[in-house]
Amino acid sequence: MCGGCIHVRGPGEAERPLRLLSVTQGNWGERIAQNIADHAPADWVVLTWAAPRLIPPIVDDPEDFLPSELPQADLLLALGDVPGFAQLIPDIARLCGAQAVLAPIDRNSAMPPGLVSQVRTWLEEMGVDSLFPKPFCSLTETQCNRSPLVKTYDIPLIARFAHHFGRPTFEVAVEGDRIAQVRVVRDAACGCARHVSRGLAGERLEDAAEQAGMLHHHYPCLASMNQDGDYSDTLMHVSGNFLKDAIQEEVSSYTTITYLRPHGRSDDEGE
Repeated sequence: MCGGCIHVRGPGEAERPLRLLSVTQGNWGERIAQNIADHAPADWVVLTWAAPRLIPPIVDDPEDFLPSELPQADLLLALGDVPGFAQLIPDIARLCGAQAVLAPIDRNSAMPPGLVSQVRTWLEEMGVDSLFPKPFCSLTETQCNRSPLVKTYDIPLIARFAHHFGRPTFEVAVEGDRIAQVRVVRDAACGCARHVSRGLAGERLEDAAEQAGMLHHHYPCLASMNQDGDYSDTLMHVSGNFLKDAIQEEVSSYTTITYLRPHGRSDDEGE
């Protein structure tokens, strides 16, 4: 195992669990990697390596920023803050032997569209599958992104990851007109859904979605607050809407709309 790599959890090698290597470069990635390490299924082996904080915009010699070896992994989770890091992804995948790469985009400045296309091509030439969900919490087991960029995929290793981390889903228990308890079915990779679930107990059903949005914002979500050209919205707002929609979908089954008819008016009056 390389210097600086942390074996976080996992059973014996003979069980062939999912081996995940999270490579971070700053606070955004570190929070994601830690949440995954804390809450991954017990049969996963979760490893983390921290890349250098300072990487130039153009990387001429990847060897200057990478260790001589990395632990072997099935899935590489690339969590960088700058374009220079993105240029290292194929070399990191080669070092760890990853069969698939998940490189989320929560800030376009870290992974501009042209660079996404280039990195994807490099990985394809290596025979490595890749997916670039934008934002990270749009990821499900079959698709990612939001309209008009919704992308479907068929990459079993990423789908296995997305069963547990990605677009938040919940189960809600209700008492009267209030939330009694919220269970996280699928957490956001950063842990935001788990945070939101703890703050919703006791909330009125009609206020739950808006309160979820406030809790998401104050977590805080670290997605970009800059306007995104593809969505005509900020990625933070897109992320918040995914979470709010998930809560609203759960509570809506407990709420009904009552239509009042004026006194003396029949169903067919005026037809």
